[in-house]
Amino acid sequence: MNSKYWEQEIETMPREQLRQLQLQRLKKTIAIAANSPFYKKVFQENNITADSINSLEDIRKIPFTTKADMRANYPFGLVAGNMREDGVRIHSSSGTTGTPTVIVHSQHDLDSWANLVARCLYMVGIRKTDVFQNSSGYGMFTGGLGFQYGAERLGALTVPAAAGNSKRQIKFITDFKTTALHAIPSYAIRLAEVFQSEGIDPTNTSLKTLVIGAEPHTDEQRKKIERMLGVKAYNSFGMTEMNGPGVAFECTEQNGMHFWEDCYLVEIINPETGEPVPDGEIGELVLTTLDREMMPLIRYRTRDLTRILPGECPCGRTHLRIDRIKGRSDDMFIIKGVNIFPMQVEKVLVQFPQLGSNYLITLDTINNQDEMIVEVELSDLSTDSYIELEKVRKEITRQLKDEILVTPKVKLVKKGTLPQSEGKAVRVKDLRNNK
Repeated sequence: MNSKYWEQEIETMPREQLRQLQLQRLKKTIAIAANSPFYKKVFQENNITADSINSLEDIRKIPFTTKADMRANYPFGLVAGNMREDGVRIHSSSGTTGTPTVIVHSQHDLDSWANLVARCLYMVGIRKTDVFQNSSGYGMFTGGLGFQYGAERLGALTVPAAAGNSKRQIKFITDFKTTALHAIPSYAIRLAEVFQSEGIDPTNTSLKTLVIGAEPHTDEQRKKIERMLGVKAYNSFGMTEMNGPGVAFECTEQNGMHFWEDCYLVEIINPETGEPVPDGEIGELVLTTLDREMMPLIRYRTRDLTRILPGECPCGRTHLRIDRIKGRSDDMFIIKGVNIFPMQVEKVLVQFPQLGSNYLITLDTINNQDEMIVEVELSDLSTDSYIELEKVRKEITRQLKDEILVTPKVKLVKKGTLPQSEGKAVRVKDLRNNK
């Protein structure tokens, strides 16, 4: 095995050859999907067969699949394989409201997924000699078993620590000499803070590689995590509907996430019109599975906003790169007629050393006016001087107004004031409809 690539032939495959492989797998995927009640009906209504797809562009003949379709066909309306004979695992989305989205896997699907995760981990320098600790939730959430099976496929010594219990995580890191850790960004910062409160220098451990993902974060936040923990932090992208982790991952260049095009067909569309946008332009990510047999998904609207990065990557991999996720088309909020994403606020806050990592945006109606309140915790580096803090608060307000074109009310609060989350951080509370 080449020291740089897990599967050199696939990872460095010439673009034209990669497109031929995609077309061949797309036709096979459509033939399989036609066996599911949902796609059988969709294909009949649109005169689609595997033979009617003669180029990758022909995929546009097929309507989008949405989360609403998956919920309407819950639990097994999109299953194309023989579930009784060949189904070996069910995962469902972490959505807390409404009907969950369910994915059923065959053994082939799980093997393919584990291999993709191993490919990702190998790409960032993790080897079988590493100790890989996973602080992700196990159970129905895919981040647990997804990384577990991938790290095992790689041959690393794995620590299925699961989510939360920061003191125990730290004990495992120090006692087991953990070298690679998977954590969501907000939890990685929380962990660094607990290290410090335990009197341990987080940059002085055996940790050298961090895998982060599952919630949008800025490059500034990544750099902050790297400084706090003394590691290299690599961005990853995955979602339950596409297996889970292992869909796209940064290489050691840290200049965008390589999307594994042998297993996924990527489209970026205008979320309003559904039409493709030019490479380099931000739009909604639409994905088709190309190597899943039990429950393929075709043209699935992810609601995640990103763009394809132009040019070749110095690492030699030919698979396209996407930019970090900018937010979700459904997590955007509108205030005073302006579209705002929480990431825009974070981008400003992270630049102030006086601030901690925890913040909350509250949208409220006060005196019949919509107001945006940004509460942010102070860091250990902050001053007690009211005059100095007021200067900082005014500067944050000014920079936020420049970034989002709305003047928010900024409140600086003591560290530990805002709710701490061991799962995905809740960043926006909209109270406007509760009045």
